[in-house]
Amino acid sequence: MYDEVVKHQRIAYTIADGRKVVVGFQATGGQTRVAETFEAENMHPHEMQRAGWQAILDNFKRYAGR
Repeated sequence: MYDEVVKHQRIAYTIADGRKVVVGFQATGGQTRVAETFEAENMHPHEMQRAGWQAILDNFKRYAGR
């Protein structure tokens, strides 16, 4: 379930462990910039978590670009 959906702007949700995630969309010159903000957890280094979230966005970009 989503906490907030603002069409063409933002999706916010809470993952199972209670951490918040916000995905923002910004139209720029016929393209869409996607930025994701998340609350880090304490088990893994922040850079490792950031790399994981970035990998998800990279896969989405490849999928959506077809």
